Amino acid sequence: MVNNALKPLLVVEDNLGLQKQLKWSFEGYQVYLASDRVSAVKLLRQHHMPVVTLDLGLPPDAANATEGLATLKEMLKLAPHIKVIVVTGNDEQKNALEAISHGAYDFYQKPIEPDVLGLIVDRAYQLHELEKENRRLALANRNSPLDGIIAASATMLASCRLVEKVGPTDASALILGESGTGKELFARSLHRLSPRKGKPFVALNCAAIPDNLLESELFGYEKGAFTGAVKQTRGKIEAATGGTLFLDEIGDMPMSLQAKMLRFLQERVIERLGGRATIEVDVRIICATHRKLDQLIKSGGFREDLFFRISEIIIEIPALRDRDGDKALLAQTFLDKFSLQHGRSFRGFTDSARAEIDAYEWPGNVREMENRVKRAVVLAEGKQILTTDLGFAEDKDHLLLLNLRDARERVERELIQRALSIYNNNVTHAADALGISRPSLYSFIKKLGMPDPGK
Repeated sequence: MVNNALKPLLVVEDNLGLQKQLKWSFEGYQVYLASDRVSAVKLLRQHHMPVVTLDLGLPPDAANATEGLATLKEMLKLAPHIKVIVVTGNDEQKNALEAISHGAYDFYQKPIEPDVLGLIVDRAYQLHELEKENRRLALANRNSPLDGIIAASATMLASCRLVEKVGPTDASALILGESGTGKELFARSLHRLSPRKGKPFVALNCAAIPDNLLESELFGYEKGAFTGAVKQTRGKIEAATGGTLFLDEIGDMPMSLQAKMLRFLQERVIERLGGRATIEVDVRIICATHRKLDQLIKSGGFREDLFFRISEIIIEIPALRDRDGDKALLAQTFLDKFSLQHGRSFRGFTDSARAEIDAYEWPGNVREMENRVKRAVVLAEGKQILTTDLGFAEDKDHLLLLNLRDARERVERELIQRALSIYNNNVTHAADALGISRPSLYSFIKKLGMPDPGK
């Protein structure tokens, strides 16, 4: 009887002595053994193993890697997300590199040291689970009111929860965040959560329109109001009637227009340029800016009374560099998205690319990451995304971080952070989700130097 608490692992090896050695070497795993391609593929179909160790020298051509490489390709075609660790002899590095180019996760050279191979298998399994969770979260978000917002970090999840609370109300909201953090996505989510979701969502970027045209864009104009005004035209405010008006980069609105905007917010009426009649408008106002409005108010660049009108609720979006665990999640989400769009298939990111993604500050935030991953999907020539595909120079300092212990700790930290975020720092529930005891989770938290979730 199979112990369901054990993690499944497929070992493809034709040497019976090595089979026995490996079968008892992997603590915590239910090991399945195969000695050729047919039995390996059959077991993979039956048990859906996330991790496989594969000897490249398989019968009927055990002296070469032909059958092993064919097995690798067939398994990846059957289960594209599995992690295959190829096992080779000391003189077969060329075959190992070829296997990597075809999508193998890693390679290990004989003679086998079970402890070292065990670390590689553990790391592959944890990465598989992380990527599986990434895909689950991306799918869960696809049809939700927070569509497009990918988050697992505590800071970003707190912002999402605030959106969920504020969305169903009619309160004016001010969204603060650096360029590229996704302010419009948050605004659209607020609209979708509101009773106005069936009405228009109208967006206007105050920084993208010249000052002399912004007023007519907002309030509209009557025929003959100025040269070129050949017909009566409704502005963005009227167009949003019954729905939501999103004013992006409100901090760039000229002072001369801020007074008129304040009057509209106070009285909920407008006058078109060149007109005399007042028009009542029912809209919800959501504003956003990357600028520091408190500093603008002090310098005289923004009206304090207008600030109070637009900021009944303030929602702050953290910069990507401050979102622990979200970088890998976003990178994989974008990789899956653009791979599908461009009809390409990749085996994820190389270790050095993941290290660069994690270490980089991302001044352009999510928008920059999206652009870099899209570029990589278009330009990459191999089966994995390289550091250079992302537009980064190969950094030896980051590669030095890639020893097994450090890599394992990074994966552990990400998984623990995600579990604590999902369960609102409830250690008991997080430990259950991770499949460990509560004291073990506290031990991991202490070992990794993470903050105490109870404080």
